[in-house]
Amino acid sequence: MDTNDWSPRTLAVAAGRPEGPGEPLNVPIVAASTFDAGADRAYSRQDGTPTWEALEAAIGALEGGHATAFASGIATLSAVVDTLPVGAKVCVPTFSYAGSRGLLAHAHGTGRLVVTEIEPEDTDAWVAAADADLLWLESPTNPTLDVIDIETIAAAANGLVAVDNTFATPLGQRPLELGADIVVHSATKLIGGHSDLLLGLTIAADEGVAKALRDARTRLGSTPGALEAWLALRGLRTLPVRLAEQTRTAKLLATRLLDHPAITRVRYPGSGTMIAFELPDAETADKVIGSLRLIRAATSLGGVESLVERRAWMAGDAHVPAGLVRFSVGLEDPEDLWTDLASALG
Repeated sequence: MDTNDWSPRTLAVAAGRPEGPGEPLNVPIVAASTFDAGADRAYSRQDGTPTWEALEAAIGALEGGHATAFASGIATLSAVVDTLPVGAKVCVPTFSYAGSRGLLAHAHGTGRLVVTEIEPEDTDAWVAAADADLLWLESPTNPTLDVIDIETIAAAANGLVAVDNTFATPLGQRPLELGADIVVHSATKLIGGHSDLLLGLTIAADEGVAKALRDARTRLGSTPGALEAWLALRGLRTLPVRLAEQTRTAKLLATRLLDHPAITRVRYPGSGTMIAFELPDAETADKVIGSLRLIRAATSLGGVESLVERRAWMAGDAHVPAGLVRFSVGLEDPEDLWTDLASALG
């Protein structure tokens, strides 16, 4: 059976496995920086390892492109920026991952790039910026869960279109099929799924773009660790079942939060594991978070445990509504999660 006929759920389990008699069922952790001379692989920083390559094969099959693994999610943006000329014009959503906006703001401040922020759902403004060298999209956005019209924007773009697909995952949307040139992931989040690794991924539609990103990885030294790549691949194998269960719980909790009198607004795009809900002010939000017993207050998201964070306290997110709480829904029993939320909300 051709792997092109396999569903995403099957690809997540089957892609990137060693093949042939006597091969291990799962790729091992190849903890090697250098290899015997005389073959295509000499040094891991430039040539990769079998562990990285297995992860890249699997996520590449899921997203439908050519994948490269990096040391972290933010390293993927560093690599994309590295491929741009000095003075390149870049657009980024006003509400998006603070780390990405911080990196781009620094590049703007040093004169490396000319960066413009655009409201996430202002499709006309994105289309008007079609001549930018890079449109850096994120959908749904972090932490406001705005949904960007990737297809319309990509169709108008004259430069590169990159999409941070961390929240949706390749099981929620495949941006390359919508016209994007590059997809990026913080595999630290839902792909890894267990809050125990740092790793980033790029997937490019074009082999030339993929090579440029891989070359940037070598220049920047942003290569993944052997253990992290292995953990990310192991996490990817269970992504379909984790995502389905966490999404079911998120939908249930979002519906109940909508009806709670203490909540002023619920942001939920209708699918996925992330919810953002707003309370009247920062003091109220902090009190609610401090009253939770099961749901943990912590940065990051996408793990098996439920986490909350009031994002406006973060550097770079001061423009986020002060009472907005980002809620990463985990795998706990939904009724236990609701009991914890309802008790904290009062």
